[in-house]
Amino acid sequence: MELGLKGRRALVTGAGKGIGRDTVKALHAAGVQVVSVSRTQSDLDSLVRECPGVEPVCVDLGDWEATERALGNVGPVDLLVNNAAVALLQPFLEITKEAIATSFDVNLRAVIQVSQIVARGMIARGAPGAIVNVSSQASQRAIANHSVYCSTKGAMDMLTKVMALELGPHNIRVNAVNPTVVMTAMGRLYWSDPQKAKTLLDRMPLGRFAEVSDVVDTILFLLSDRSSMTTGSSVLVDGGFLTN
Repeated sequence: MELGLKGRRALVTGAGKGIGRDTVKALHAAGVQVVSVSRTQSDLDSLVRECPGVEPVCVDLGDWEATERALGNVGPVDLLVNNAAVALLQPFLEITKEAIATSFDVNLRAVIQVSQIVARGMIARGAPGAIVNVSSQASQRAIANHSVYCSTKGAMDMLTKVMALELGPHNIRVNAVNPTVVMTAMGRLYWSDPQKAKTLLDRMPLGRFAEVSDVVDTILFLLSDRSSMTTGSSVLVDGGFLTN
């Protein structure tokens, strides 16, 4: 299915690894000019070698002032993917102030800030746009030791709805993608133990974890005009995990 993205300009956060990196590669292959944001310069360097023409921006999105300096004059953006996130796992009774601050700064506050920058530009140009927030099934299901992470993703889902409500009149669509465990390099390492994986897989009707391409394909669909009547939605890519 032709998505019609060629010639547009996108910004992707968390672009150095995993879902973000593969999203950049897919957009680049579709003829999109991509601004790739990561806090790790070496990841950006290798991405530029792999996808010549990608515009790298190295910044820690947890730093409001640094983000404003790095992206405040980013120029016209038609498509935004808020993918950057951290997962600091602690039992509820051991949650630290630092874990709360870091998690909400990156997983929620940065989404607001980057989306404000991009949406203001869209509105000033009178241009339509699409924003996809990468959330998680953890926004809708309690997971032990994930109190803070689940909370940030639950907040992201509601933020997505309010953004859709307020930005819709400007012809800017906002949706979330909510994956299950994804087989990134980190996902494969963390879930390589068959017994550990079985606890989740036994509850998934499709019986497998998501591949990165499963998530990227959903992101690209939501960015494209093929989903022009979809906004304010949280799209599950979870193999049916939340059906039971």
